[in-house]
Amino acid sequence: MVGLGNPGAEFERSRHNLGAETAVLVAERHGQRLRAEKGTRSVVAQFPMGGRLVAVAVPRTYMNESGLAVVALVRRYGVSEMSRLVVVHDELDLPSGRVKVKVGGGTAGNNGLKSIHAHVHDPGYVRVRIGIGKPPGRQPGADYVLHRPGKAEREALDVAVAVAADAVELIVADGTEAAMLRFNTEIGAGPADS
Repeated sequence: MVGLGNPGAEFERSRHNLGAETAVLVAERHGQRLRAEKGTRSVVAQFPMGGRLVAVAVPRTYMNESGLAVVALVRRYGVSEMSRLVVVHDELDLPSGRVKVKVGGGTAGNNGLKSIHAHVHDPGYVRVRIGIGKPPGRQPGADYVLHRPGKAEREALDVAVAVAADAVELIVADGTEAAMLRFNTEIGAGPADS
């Protein structure tokens, strides 16, 4: 599982770092901390979850170079089928706080996903998408995703991060289809139901 974001204190708690926050939360739930791992360009924790040994990672690259870290992780952990790779990321095309699971698809303008596609050459990985909504007015998307949201939105996004962590755990335990069934319906898909 790879949680996307940007390194550095200036990006912490921004909309673009929700994937990274989810990875940290999943590791914490299992009593783990992410640590730098040589040759992966990431911080990683490896531990048993749902009867399987999993690796949870956050790239230490910037979002638009996420593919460099993901391809290194795929090689390091011998991921031969992209359906075994779960990527958690923010999503402009979903309402703020909404969580959905999907397999494959396009990049929806997400530079992290563009980089992953360019490096792994197979879009068939699982995505846990955390909605952040569209920027208001004419605010550029890049400014919107890189800034920290206001208090009320942040509280909703904190709940969405917890829901996304639940989705990752369900994917590992029961499979992607079970997670899509649970999280892609209106019930159980967002903060109001958590």
